Amino acid sequence: MNPVLAELHDKARAVLDPVHYDFFAGGAGDEVVLAENEAAFRRLALLPRVLRGKEDDAGFPVLISPTAFHRLAHPDGELATARALDGTVLVSSMAATVPIADVVAAATGPVWFQLYLQPGFDVTEALVRRAERAGCTALVVTVDSPVFGRHRRDIEHGFHELPAGLAAENMRDLAGAGGLRDIEMAPFTWDDIDRLRSITSLPVWLKGILHPADAVVAVEHEVAGVFVSNHGGRQLDLVPAAVDALPAVVDAVAGRIPVVLDGGVRSGGDVALAVALGASAAGIGRPVLWGLAADGSNGVRRVLDLLRDEFQHVVAMCGGRLSRDMVVVRC
Repeated sequence: MNPVLAELHDKARAVLDPVHYDFFAGGAGDEVVLAENEAAFRRLALLPRVLRGKEDDAGFPVLISPTAFHRLAHPDGELATARALDGTVLVSSMAATVPIADVVAAATGPVWFQLYLQPGFDVTEALVRRAERAGCTALVVTVDSPVFGRHRRDIEHGFHELPAGLAAENMRDLAGAGGLRDIEMAPFTWDDIDRLRSITSLPVWLKGILHPADAVVAVEHEVAGVFVSNHGGRQLDLVPAAVDALPAVVDAVAGRIPVVLDGGVRSGGDVALAVALGASAAGIGRPVLWGLAADGSNGVRRVLDLLRDEFQHVVAMCGGRLSRDMVVVRC
């Protein structure tokens, strides 16, 4: 991990309640996939190209992935995260501890709304309307959670309810707002995605795609894009690292929709590897939480600035452009 991120992580761990730290840091099962998401990047390297003239504008192909309950990390919660964006997309969680309208109002960049389809379609539709009224510019449906993942750390701590004064605010007056399980999980089908698309003009993305065949079906159902993601290692502890699943999904969609890589990104170099493998952007989750806990908006901004500087430096060192033929596996 980059020394700056390591510093923010260590400070976050020192200031967070250990129960809340473990909620953010933990994964499913034996946490094999949690570790593998990061380790998989360490197995990859870039072969730079040379003498290619002026470099392209590398931009900053990063967005903030949805993570729940930011007020467990900082009193201002998602408001502090939103104020640090400076143009970066924030995918705000359905399980945010600040209402989505307030997040959008505070944001210095675009805000998308992450959504779990709910068994009662009226609840799903109410959430969509809240996101639309707030000014969100896309919906991101998490599709890898037919049931909750089993988090050993949370079970050992008995962490089942938010502390007094905190709530899943987007669920208020809907299915409940106080508990970690008020957001319901259930198995859905592609018909449910079609139904969702029929009630909104917002672009609908799917988060949690690992199998290339599912990516093909996603294209057929006219979604706006997909996130290759294993939920940060928090759902099934038997799946591959997200970056290992990325190339096959990129090949399956064949440029018809954009693909975001989500999971294990800890440096601008990781962002560069994801882009070289065909991702249009990389999502970051836990590093934002460490920055938030360590220093509020300033900490989140430090994380984004660090990744931006590292990514742009790597692209310049690689001849200004990235492509899959530049990615090799370390011996």
